[in-house]
Amino acid sequence: IRFVMVRKVIQAGHPGLKTKNKLVKYIKSPIIQKLIKDLKNTMYKTGLIGIAANQINENKMIIVTHPRTTKARKLGKKDKLRVFINPIYTFKSKKENLIYEGCGSVGDIFGPVKRPSEIEIEAFDEMGTKFSLRCDGILARVLQHELDHLSGIEFIEKVDDYSKIISTEFYRKTIRNSREQLKNSAVGKIDYRVIL
Repeated sequence: IRFVMVRKVIQAGHPGLKTKNKLVKYIKSPIIQKLIKDLKNTMYKTGLIGIAANQINENKMIIVTHPRTTKARKLGKKDKLRVFINPIYTFKSKKENLIYEGCGSVGDIFGPVKRPSEIEIEAFDEMGTKFSLRCDGILARVLQHELDHLSGIEFIEKVDDYSKIISTEFYRKTIRNSREQLKNSAVGKIDYRVIL
């Protein structure tokens, strides 16, 4: 029997979400490898498309993403599972778009957030390979959302119009399959490069 470790996702107000996150020095250490596994398991079990280490109260610069169709998201083109260790921005487009976001650490609500529509990030994967990833759509969105977590910011601090915050139930009925949400979430670009 394989034991799958699913961790508790901490909620807004918990000091762990605001604590400074540390750079990872030894990517291949058993502690970090186990943390990555826990993040993957927790993301799948909770139906999230991305998760930052501090959301399970581990203050390390690690995020895991896997944009795919879930109860909250309907995606045409999904992405694969990716791990980003010590991620930094190298590009943000001036062009922005608006996508309704929710969060495993912020209760049962969604709200509209404007962010750059295309970004590029440099990071290390779980094998210690350095890479850059330039992307748009929901992949760019989830990365920005998770990098905010690593800076101690929840999406509710960036909501475009607070009068438009809605419940998850209402989001699923009205926004999830709306033309604008689907258009702005569509992934057109995924440029992955290994940095030697």
